[in-house]
Amino acid sequence: MSATSIPTDPTPNTPARTLTRAPPAWWPLAALTLLAAALRLSTLDLQSFWYDEAFTSVHVLHPSLWATLRSVLHTENTPPLWYVIAWADSRVLGSGEVALRLPSALAGVATVPVAWAIGRELTGRRATAIAAAALVAVNPLLVWYSQEARAYALFALLAAVAMLCFLRALRRPSPGRMAAFALSGSLALLSHYFAVFLLIPMVIWLSWDRARRRMALPAVGVLMLVGVALLPLISAQGGHGTQWIGEWALSSRLQAILQYYLTDYYGASLGHGIELLVALPILAGIGFGLWRVLTPPEEHGALIALAIAAGGILIPIALVAVGADYLAPRNLLATMIPVTALIAIVVPSRRAGLTGIAFAVTIAVAFAAISIDVNLSPRLQRGDWRGLAQVLGGPGSERALSPAMSSKRVITTVELGAAPLEYYIPGLRNLARGMSVSVNEIDETGYSPLRASAESPPAPGFHLLSRRNVNGLIVYRFLSAIPRTVSETTLRRHVITLAHPEVLVASSTRESS
Repeated sequence: MSATSIPTDPTPNTPARTLTRAPPAWWPLAALTLLAAALRLSTLDLQSFWYDEAFTSVHVLHPSLWATLRSVLHTENTPPLWYVIAWADSRVLGSGEVALRLPSALAGVATVPVAWAIGRELTGRRATAIAAAALVAVNPLLVWYSQEARAYALFALLAAVAMLCFLRALRRPSPGRMAAFALSGSLALLSHYFAVFLLIPMVIWLSWDRARRRMALPAVGVLMLVGVALLPLISAQGGHGTQWIGEWALSSRLQAILQYYLTDYYGASLGHGIELLVALPILAGIGFGLWRVLTPPEEHGALIALAIAAGGILIPIALVAVGADYLAPRNLLATMIPVTALIAIVVPSRRAGLTGIAFAVTIAVAFAAISIDVNLSPRLQRGDWRGLAQVLGGPGSERALSPAMSSKRVITTVELGAAPLEYYIPGLRNLARGMSVSVNEIDETGYSPLRASAESPPAPGFHLLSRRNVNGLIVYRFLSAIPRTVSETTLRRHVITLAHPEVLVASSTRESS
């Protein structure tokens, strides 16, 4: 053997080869994706539909895709992409809670690996990727909208994909990467109009550098064409059902944006103390990360995430000042992706060390605790219209199965209860204005605050039979020994709740003028 030969057999001085193998680098992403799936899919039917979800099933989705798109035009204020997916889903799986929520749940799960990739693109660090994916996986607001049969989770996913494609085109411009950004941005616009506010800073950033501008122009042109093509739809929809936004004080909405991110849609019920407990590790972690000073790649990534988040939040706020007030906190759901990415960069930054990682873990644990608490606490969930329908005599209830308990009845409810009751008690419809019906039962439903006159009979000859509370939803049942004619005006005038009322009757009930 020559002097330069390397022995193939271990010598007595060579350490023994370890028999253990390090886990693959992708195992944290796989674990976090499974966690996201467990949080979203295992409890998909736990909560009943609320108004918007039930309205989609009852009034928007039809056997014909064309009829569905026509309903989107006349009743909704969102682009058509999610409704096309929901229509196809309902044709295959039906219109139950699990079926209609499944696309949102899958979109929510898919957002986790996209968040991971965004973190890697922003700083090149595995720690940023893990933190971004973990916070997206367990954030209460993102989990909440992953379990809602509406467009928001799809919007968050497609906006995240657009952000990822933007970052890759920014790092290494090429026609293919610009095309991917144009496609993903277009799909985001077709899922929710608020995507434009996230795309604006991305487009500006891509176009700022003269060397990159020429390659970016076709992608920008495609996005502008899609935006212009949506203008007639926006005009025709006319902001259906958005009147409540202007009636909600702007200061309260701005506060709700933070509350939603910390503790989800109904998290305010937990109180400000819990909100503060969740906010403290975020604020402390950001403060510590900034105090320790970010590395140049982290500074650059944080600046990009901050710019995109600022566009998503500040532009809609600015539009309020000019009379275009559509600033509902849920419309900013996709903005929470760059916000989360920003937290994932700063809190576990390289120079923050183990302290920063500890802060990031604390934030994730706090988010996960809130998400789990929602599954355990009805007061943090959507109104239990399914349970209320059972009390009123929906399918499968004792009342529905017993002919002796049947009666001609009318139901008054709050506006947000009309569509859910129509969904859970098939055959209900709105009583036309100015009409009367002959009934011997009046069921009045709603939630607090109640009117002082709630227990008084709604019409002569009726008496209060029972009062039930179904996880915060209340029903008063009034009976008469014989059928009596009651006008729609009388029924609207006497309701148990202070909210706007709706009057529902069975489709077979005859109306009289």
